[in-house]
Amino acid sequence: MAAIAALIKLTSSGPAIYKQERVGVDRRQSRPAGNFRRSRDIGGRPFTIYKFRTMRQNGDADGDAQVWASPDDPRVTGVGRVLRRYRLDELPQLFNVLRGDMNVVGPRPEQPEIFASLKSEVEQYHVRQQVLPGITGWAQINHHYDTSVDSVRRKVAYDLEYVGRRSAAEDLKIMAKTFPVMLMRKGAW
Repeated sequence: MAAIAALIKLTSSGPAIYKQERVGVDRRQSRPAGNFRRSRDIGGRPFTIYKFRTMRQNGDADGDAQVWASPDDPRVTGVGRVLRRYRLDELPQLFNVLRGDMNVVGPRPEQPEIFASLKSEVEQYHVRQQVLPGITGWAQINHHYDTSVDSVRRKVAYDLEYVGRRSAAEDLKIMAKTFPVMLMRKGAW
């Protein structure tokens, strides 16, 4: 991880680590009514996710509009392209796992604004929040990066399968299948 961080710093300006607010687990279903209040309901507990920076600094600030990533996205740096291809940009999320914000396996966490939009467009999208988000998951080993709302719907179907059958054995199976996905660059750009 130190070598990756140094490579990012040597090849582009800006920090090596990218931080962003994401939506985490929603435990409100298990709490008695009246004991849990939030000033803003974003669908789960907010947390800061850590990733290696793969885009040029302020690459996501072009007009503040959310856009789907694409294989030839001009915002992605040369090093960032390699990190994304092998999914190494996700390694700093191990710190999120140690902090208790994430698991190694679970549905991928989303930004609050995107979560709100997808919750209204994709049936049962919010059900994913019943478990901690993960670095890898059933959807990640079976599907590519999101490119449209339809691809999100397919990923949510995988996430709901995982939520319904999750277990330690299922997590170990997904972790074992993650390494070939990373090495063979399946579903990544």
